[in-house]
Amino acid sequence: MSTTDESQWFRLPTDVRPTHYDLTILSDLERLRFQGAADISLEVQHATNKIVFNAGKALELSDVVVSYDGHSEQASPAHDAQHERVTVSLKKELPKGAKVTLTAAFRGEIDDSMMGFYRSSWEHEGRKANYALTQFEPTSARRAFPSWDEPELKATYTMRMIHRQDTTALANMPAEKERALDTQGIREALRVDALHFAAPELGEGSWKVTEFATTPKVSTYLVAWGNGEFKYIEGSYTSPLTGRKVPMRVYTTPEYIHQAQFALEVKERILPVYEKVFDVEYPLPKLDTLVAADFDAGAMENWGLITGRTSIFLYDKKSGLAGKKLTAGVQSHEVAHMWFGDIATLAWWDNLWLNEAFATLMGEVIILDRVFPEWKSASQFINDHLNRALELDAKRSSHPVEIPLKGDDVEHAINQVFDAISYSKGASVLRMLSQVIGEETFLKGVSLYLKKHLYGNTVTRDLWDGISKASGRDVDAIMSNWILKQGFPVLTVTEDDDGLVVRQNRFLSTGDPSAEEDTTLWYVPLALKQAGKSGVEVDYDLALEGEREKRIPLANAKDAVWKLNADTIGVYRVAYTPERLALLGKVAAQKDSPLTIEDRVGLVSDAWKLAQANYTRTSSALTLTKLLGGHDLSSLVNQAFSQNLASLASVWWEQPKEVRDAINAFRASIFGPLARELSFEFGENDSTDLRELRTTVISAAAAAGDPWTVEQIMLRFAPLRDSSDDSQIHPDLLRTVLSQGVRHGGEAEYETAFKVYDHPDTPAHKTSAMYALGCARDPKLIQRTLDFVFGGKVKTQDIMYFFVALASNVDARRALLERFQKDFDHLVGRFEGNFSLANLIRYSVSVFSSTRDAEEIEAFFAKQDTSKFSMSLAQSLDSVRAQAKWLEADKEDVVAWLKENQFLA
Repeated sequence: MSTTDESQWFRLPTDVRPTHYDLTILSDLERLRFQGAADISLEVQHATNKIVFNAGKALELSDVVVSYDGHSEQASPAHDAQHERVTVSLKKELPKGAKVTLTAAFRGEIDDSMMGFYRSSWEHEGRKANYALTQFEPTSARRAFPSWDEPELKATYTMRMIHRQDTTALANMPAEKERALDTQGIREALRVDALHFAAPELGEGSWKVTEFATTPKVSTYLVAWGNGEFKYIEGSYTSPLTGRKVPMRVYTTPEYIHQAQFALEVKERILPVYEKVFDVEYPLPKLDTLVAADFDAGAMENWGLITGRTSIFLYDKKSGLAGKKLTAGVQSHEVAHMWFGDIATLAWWDNLWLNEAFATLMGEVIILDRVFPEWKSASQFINDHLNRALELDAKRSSHPVEIPLKGDDVEHAINQVFDAISYSKGASVLRMLSQVIGEETFLKGVSLYLKKHLYGNTVTRDLWDGISKASGRDVDAIMSNWILKQGFPVLTVTEDDDGLVVRQNRFLSTGDPSAEEDTTLWYVPLALKQAGKSGVEVDYDLALEGEREKRIPLANAKDAVWKLNADTIGVYRVAYTPERLALLGKVAAQKDSPLTIEDRVGLVSDAWKLAQANYTRTSSALTLTKLLGGHDLSSLVNQAFSQNLASLASVWWEQPKEVRDAINAFRASIFGPLARELSFEFGENDSTDLRELRTTVISAAAAAGDPWTVEQIMLRFAPLRDSSDDSQIHPDLLRTVLSQGVRHGGEAEYETAFKVYDHPDTPAHKTSAMYALGCARDPKLIQRTLDFVFGGKVKTQDIMYFFVALASNVDARRALLERFQKDFDHLVGRFEGNFSLANLIRYSVSVFSSTRDAEEIEAFFAKQDTSKFSMSLAQSLDSVRAQAKWLEADKEDVVAWLKENQFLA
């Protein structure tokens, strides 16, 4: 391998393998320092006189003692900080098969990076204090202790934490005992004398040590601990497989404990369901959740100690329905990982989808539907995940579900594959496979996969083997191209008197795949739905089995009611003739339509995305929207209308004012009458769908500037502005009322949102206030928001909320991009290594819709080091170019439609 190939530095040599870590960690929340000692048991795989392991750039190490066969050798480690690895050179070669112990002391800062062992803070009843917790996924365990920081190198862990008497220590496993520890005891535990390492400065106060039970075999990225003045609530569930009672807690800092009950209840309800479905018992003796005020991702599936944001895991009735569903969905997603990821773990990060796609499908759909059936999570999946996946995978800069991680930027690439492909596309193709072979068979195959690989590491082939065994089908043949190849197909359907011809080609957001880009042929389940006098029938066996084209006999095809992709299970889009689309629109508008909610959502989404990609004209999508809009009372279909009309308005943002006003007039004509019909009044017995429909419709009407809706919002905002009275604002409408109040108000309304931000009743209030502050139209208020965001006063984890709002605000998006570019170096330094950096790039770049903007943005980044966000930047620029192409192709078409339908003079 070439010495210039950086990827050689990212995978460790295979000469030794860890089997057990004995870790002692001292956590000093006053000095914000940690110090530790590790005894790491190793097995020698190949004779060697070097031991190489990972240690983060800022982790200080003592000399290392290597013990083998009654002999010890002390050596000075050579720390290559750039590549986060340490080499220990030994005088005596270690023979193959030897059992070796490596002993080292280490120390570091408890920083605010949201990686490694990092800090957050709390304030309650006049008291302020720090607390600390870990975030190791994907490659930050090395920041907290010397380790073999690769997922395949599983080991067991015995952990103990030295901490101040008035704090609580948490880890993956339950605490077995605690005892006071004096200064000498601390020195001995940390090996400061034996390893000639400086002793920690302990200061005032008493210390104790908490010792934890030993873990099963686990990957480094799933190891976790925390320390602080935590409160907790507790519950339990009884295993339906063994009858064992498993305790569970939710820990928070003191100010939040009253909002933790629902997260605990979700765990109590879903754990037994997971055990029944997988026929595999949850193996650990407890399952806790630690809620943190500073957190980079949404949540993390550390085995036995789930962690996550306050905005994810805290809920009370003022959080609204969306907050409740978010808490349940993410808690269930993380619990799914206790099996997918924690018991059976990916072998390397190219198989991340095995973790995340399963946790998404199982946690947010299959299991959630069984516990909260009233939420119709399987239907919501189309808007939340399928469309999100297709949006990203339609770009040239997308990547396969199983992504090869090679080359110079492998470290940076790992962080960037935590995206809609690994999560949402992976979940979508699994959902499609489940339909092809049947859900019961699918889950049986998943259970076989888990049982075969308990405590082991897996690759995609292992999963296909399990499902193939359960189904008797060659699952690899069905799924290979969906996982290993980038993209997805569009099916073009033509019809004659006695049949259909279905042809597959690759779908691109620009509508122009080259011959080289259009070589993949997928296994495509067609799911042909027919409605006639005898009822509705679906042929689930019909498929394109790797064929480019297929003819399907169908009597009277031109006049019959038929549709492909029944219930929108397939991961593809369908391009019908204009006549067929018009017919399906009429059928969809019928009172007792044979087309389900899922069918109608798919129909609307396909029509709009095909238009955006220049496969059809936007006027066709507008006509379908006019036909169905205002009549379809499903919240999901209205969400699809709202999202696509908002995209149209966003891309057309710099067109003549009369055109923009006409687009908004059309939007208002769809949602305004529905808003008046549904009103702002919520009933105690309103269904989930009615509550979500009301929220969707009012939000969409307000976004379009519907006068009645905006007037009602300002009436409800006024008491909050004048007397801090939010009783007129239903929790489900909090974000909409705050955002539109600021958008249509002035400085007083802006100040009101700031008050909510500074003193939120719930995390949902703070999030809503952040979105609202980005909605101002006054240039002075926009500048004030930018100064606040870039002035260092906003939590690092929260900056993304402001970016989303400012980028969505057509009056602010250019100012955001200009400020982002001005402060680029500072921002990149602040977010170095975080997942959020790629999101900030996407939010600030992808909203533009001209070739000139794409060129200017590209020219700016050509002068920067983009390795940490190269994928996100490429995807964002693809979005800009696709939007520019859509606008150029259809701006006259849209004007003509608006004139024809009397929205434009």
